[in-house]
Amino acid sequence: MSSSLYVQYGCGLCAPNNWQNFDASPNLWLERFPIFGRLYAGNKMLEDKVIRQRFPNNIKYGDIVRGLPIEQNSCCGVYASHVLEHLSLEDFRLALSNTYKILKPDGILRIVVPDLEAITSSYLSSESPNAAIEFLNATGLGICNRPKGLGAVIQTILGNGGHLWMWDYKSLQHELETQGFVEIRRAEFNDSVDSNFSDVEELDRFVNSVAVECKKPSLQD
Repeated sequence: MSSSLYVQYGCGLCAPNNWQNFDASPNLWLERFPIFGRLYAGNKMLEDKVIRQRFPNNIKYGDIVRGLPIEQNSCCGVYASHVLEHLSLEDFRLALSNTYKILKPDGILRIVVPDLEAITSSYLSSESPNAAIEFLNATGLGICNRPKGLGAVIQTILGNGGHLWMWDYKSLQHELETQGFVEIRRAEFNDSVDSNFSDVEELDRFVNSVAVECKKPSLQD
């Protein structure tokens, strides 16, 4: 196992070669299915348009809730951008526990999720008649259209695109402390002392979002 292992989960189409990249999308699982997977390319969103695009070959199917095929205490860094809000509260806590296990002592975790506080503040201060609609769209908690047709219904059932739990900094800090993480702080785009995170971070993912960096305690702690 490399002494400088970096892992991101819920990676989508972002897959730098110097990272181990995992995603739990049903589309990815189908694409990796023998024989059938060569013909299948699931729908993905790109700039608000539905397109058919395959996942890069260096992305592996992996579910952080069930546990990734990564040795414990092996990762220098773990990154999760806009994925944890798609988990229930129970699964979120399992994901943090499994993340803690694979990090080395002093290993860094950086996470980015939509910022409930910022989105709510914008809603409460807005005088727009569409403020409620904009709030539900921003949180991902509303449903604009029910799926129609068998294919759309199946995609909705198998997919994991909806938001199941929203977070602000205070609640994230509490959950991370409870799990045992230390040196918890608000993070900004590309502000980590470990430059490897610049390979996976995207500026637009930080808009209306809360980012947090923390560490697994060192062996001396």
